[in-house]
Amino acid sequence: MEETTSTATEVSEERAANRARFELELEFVQALANPYYLHLLAQQNVLSQPTFINYLKYLTYWKEKEYARFIHYPHALHHLDLLQTAQFRTEIGKDGWRDFLNQKQYDHWRTWREDPKRFATQNKVNNEAEGPGAAEANADAMQE
Repeated sequence: MEETTSTATEVSEERAANRARFELELEFVQALANPYYLHLLAQQNVLSQPTFINYLKYLTYWKEKEYARFIHYPHALHHLDLLQTAQFRTEIGKDGWRDFLNQKQYDHWRTWREDPKRFATQNKVNNEAEGPGAAEANADAMQE
């Protein structure tokens, strides 16, 4: 009887540990939806640490259907994909990129239910060039 109780306790403790890990990783992945948080991680050089880069690779399992269903902020998965590239990890440390990503996210939230044809036409004009400084480049091109 005592052996059964200790086995049940071990299973219960293991389940509690797995649940805690699941919740912790879910919370962290969802925090990646925030461009300001990504910017902070870059400024603190967390995004350049090899162990953290490996951790980001590990977290890509959240894109699988059985885990993705728990994500409340889908941009978190998009940003997790972007964080797999060294260029993005470097660029997000710049204020311009943080603001650009924040604006793109806001524009998506603001318009995702609108007529896609109308939005595509508007976007074609607005997105001739991508990234910070694109507005200035487009303005210069229009003046020529």
